[in-house]
Amino acid sequence: MDIASWQTQLRKGAAELVVLSLLQSQERYGLDILEQAGGSGGVLSDGTLYPLLTRLEREGKILARWAMADDAKIPRKYYRLSDEGQAMIAEMKKLWNEFSAFVSRAMEEAHDGTPIASPSRTISA
Repeated sequence: MDIASWQTQLRKGAAELVVLSLLQSQERYGLDILEQAGGSGGVLSDGTLYPLLTRLEREGKILARWAMADDAKIPRKYYRLSDEGQAMIAEMKKLWNEFSAFVSRAMEEAHDGTPIASPSRTISA
């Protein structure tokens, strides 16, 4: 696997977490989410965002509504977390923090000789 393929897989893995995190603070429409989570170094493009939003809505993690914004000529679809999505993002953030701490320890090579996944350093499943 080359670095571009690895980076693509890394972004795919983080996309749902990023979208749900952005919706945790406020209701947003698609382009707003894309502007926050896309761009250089971002995890989303329009080709990945809208299928992800459709899936999250179908799974009941987010709710959507159409509304006409003051500055818009056409209605926008706004997304927000459902109760299920709120519970999901709380658990996802916990797992992400544990996982990213584990990866950071692995990259530091556990110089103290302690195994990276010692009993006090395990990631819950």
